[in-house]
Amino acid sequence: MSSLLVAAIDFGTTFSGYAFSFLHDYKRDPLKISANTWNAGIGQLVTQKTSTCVLFDAAGKFHSFGFEAEEKYSNLALDAQHNDWYYFRRFKMMLYDKKGLTRESLIEDDKGKKMEAMKVFSEAIGYLRNHLLSTCKNQLTGIEDSDITWVLTVPAIWTDPSKQFMREAAEKVGICRDKLVIALEPEAASIYCMHLPVHKDSENSTFGVFKSGSKYMVVDAGGGTIDITVHEVQDNGNLKELHKANGGNWGGTKVDSSFRSLLASIVGEDVIEAFTTDHKYDYLELLRDFEIKKRTIHPTLTEKVTFKVPINLLETFRNENPGGNIKTVVTSNARFKNKLTWTGDKIRMEANLTKALFDESCKKIVDHMHELFKHPNVKDVYFILLVGGFAESPMLQEAVREAFRNKKVIVPQDAGLAVLKGAVLYGHQPKTISARVCKYTYGVETNVKFNNDIHPQSKKVLFDEVEYCGNVFSVHVPVGKLIKVGEPQVEQVYTVIKPDQTGIDFKIYTSNEREPTYTTDVGCTLLGTFTIDMPDTSKGTDRGAFVHMTFSGTEITVTAVDKDDATKTVSTKVDFLG
Repeated sequence: MSSLLVAAIDFGTTFSGYAFSFLHDYKRDPLKISANTWNAGIGQLVTQKTSTCVLFDAAGKFHSFGFEAEEKYSNLALDAQHNDWYYFRRFKMMLYDKKGLTRESLIEDDKGKKMEAMKVFSEAIGYLRNHLLSTCKNQLTGIEDSDITWVLTVPAIWTDPSKQFMREAAEKVGICRDKLVIALEPEAASIYCMHLPVHKDSENSTFGVFKSGSKYMVVDAGGGTIDITVHEVQDNGNLKELHKANGGNWGGTKVDSSFRSLLASIVGEDVIEAFTTDHKYDYLELLRDFEIKKRTIHPTLTEKVTFKVPINLLETFRNENPGGNIKTVVTSNARFKNKLTWTGDKIRMEANLTKALFDESCKKIVDHMHELFKHPNVKDVYFILLVGGFAESPMLQEAVREAFRNKKVIVPQDAGLAVLKGAVLYGHQPKTISARVCKYTYGVETNVKFNNDIHPQSKKVLFDEVEYCGNVFSVHVPVGKLIKVGEPQVEQVYTVIKPDQTGIDFKIYTSNEREPTYTTDVGCTLLGTFTIDMPDTSKGTDRGAFVHMTFSGTEITVTAVDKDDATKTVSTKVDFLG
């Protein structure tokens, strides 16, 4: 059943936003998608996304989100009233590669004060949800919750627990579980590009990319992560993944880090720390000014570039280094001699020094893509779609075009909104992605009869005088396997070990290896457990269950069926946060 309205929230590392479209508009023109416009107070940015910042008051009560939170916190800092408040900025990256993530995991704010991550994420999503609803209701009255399909975006390279964490954060603020779809960011971008009008002559036209049998790589370059998928277009227009999702944390914020490091190498890390703490307002303004300037830096740049730096940074330098002269410090550093001047509140930097701020992230992205193109199922891919906020940077575009001259690199119009708008399209047609490549090996821990020739003595366990080998990894789906979305995978049978056993406990594991032997091997992780009850013990050890896994969307369902009684079935969604 199609919903009247699809509402998507793109929760990014640096910027977040929402978009929506009504079913009647989608049928006429799929790209008739509404997005909100936000105004940043300082710096006069007008954008279709707002800053990913959340502010809580001293009592831990939610106060504001986005540019509004930035502005309020800056003003509190000016009045030295900000110390008891909680301010979280660019906090999404805590879910990237986080080991041991639970529902109770804590997150540190701007000054190291801790709060439950679930609360921070859910309040942020809740704010965007409510903002979206009030905008929609202005366009169409009488919209009920049951009329809306919600879509929340997450990076494809995230682990299963991180994806589930985002889902639960959304459910906490009243988004109904069965009306919520999780979209993988590069997949959403892919679907958006599919719908773009084709002009044969423009450099960035998607002409030929989406014909049947065509293969292309989507590089979703955001603020935090670079998320890469490779797709092949099927005869029916759906998309099949050719290589497992991959990437790393080399997004646009790496450029900001390079700029901060450059400042620290002039004035010293201690001065930067003191400035950040004592002049919060100026620090936030510095970041926002840099954000705007960063977008204008171009590979063909030959002129010097002027960066505005708050005068308080110089003041802090003088306080920490009495008698110190910034000009002397700059000229005595070989890296900056004749390349950088610092006068009052302005730094002038030579073009090459400015462009070098992009080197680290661009190099990591390009190197990773080179490695990907060595894979047999990726090497003949011709099209590269560059999307995401960082994809709008001419520096990254040039780096990718230079590195892959034999490929066609396409940067679609509105590259920074491709994920958000694609998420809306995905909500209308979630079956567009028909098959994905498994990112891990999935299986169940089991015991098998002990064999002295192959099993280590350390794994020997006794059950009713019978020797078994424990911790055996029974593989259900190997890493790299192409899985059709929603189709049950290979079934395995498991039996009871003891005649009086009244159930079987299943422990579900993942591994990075294709053929792990034991669940204790390096790279194996326990995902979750579930039980099938077998209260009737009259058949002794001649009892068991068939188990299979189904991968649908971004969730995994495990089903166990009693081998003697098909009406006894247990189905459970794997709880990755248990």
